[in-house]
Amino acid sequence: MVIVDLELAARIERAEAEFMAACSRAAATRYGVPTFRVPIAGGFATYAGDDSPFNKVAGTGFGGVPTGATLDDVERRYAEHRSPVGFEISTLAEPALFEMLTGRDYLLVGFEDVLVRALSPRPRAAAPPDREIAVTRAEDRIAVWMDVAVESALTPDDHGVPQLDAFPRQALETAEQIGIDAGARAYLATVGGRPAGAGGLRISGPLAQLTGAGTLPTYRRRGVQAELVRVRLADARAAGCEHAVVTTQPGSTSQANMRRAGFELGYSRAVLARRAEAG
Repeated sequence: MVIVDLELAARIERAEAEFMAACSRAAATRYGVPTFRVPIAGGFATYAGDDSPFNKVAGTGFGGVPTGATLDDVERRYAEHRSPVGFEISTLAEPALFEMLTGRDYLLVGFEDVLVRALSPRPRAAAPPDREIAVTRAEDRIAVWMDVAVESALTPDDHGVPQLDAFPRQALETAEQIGIDAGARAYLATVGGRPAGAGGLRISGPLAQLTGAGTLPTYRRRGVQAELVRVRLADARAAGCEHAVVTTQPGSTSQANMRRAGFELGYSRAVLARRAEAG
């Protein structure tokens, strides 16, 4: 059992914010779109182009509370791009941050859960994987990997709390590509040799982040995600990581899969948006 204290939570949130910033830089480099990365109270406010999933404020609240002037600047930057302002804040962050944002007309619009597990050097024995399912690194099959990742995201599982945001195909394709450019490793799962699932892994010091995993509808409920998790955790151990972390929607099938893989709820993130944008 992992007890997530303030130190570990701050490390997780910092890794998330740094990944958002890296994705923003990658969008500017690959696509030449206007972007920004603004440090804010231990995290980053990031913008990576129109409709990007990386347009948000992440990791904040572990480096003090931002000033009103800092929030004014962040809100102005998003307004210049006609982009809504969204904060994702750990429930272990500085409580005064929530009071400050609600005082500026931000509303709570949802939650997401951060699941954590310790990575021991010698994993416990697991059931042998289905021989029909194979998971490999996908650096030489990025186009195939992206097709699977995007199609899976466009047809989400309907269990649990619905996702807060839906993104068009082009925005998802761009996000997957810049995630790889920003340092995430791509993993492709096949069933009987046919592409079935996709997932990512980012190493941040002693922390392994499991990023954007999905399974094509035809291959769901067949153990594809379990094998994707197993292989990525093995690689994380080999890289010397001490903890693995993944973000899921509360009550979702993905969350159930991760619980079966030994992950436990570390904390939640509150998602806040300006009143007009939330409506």
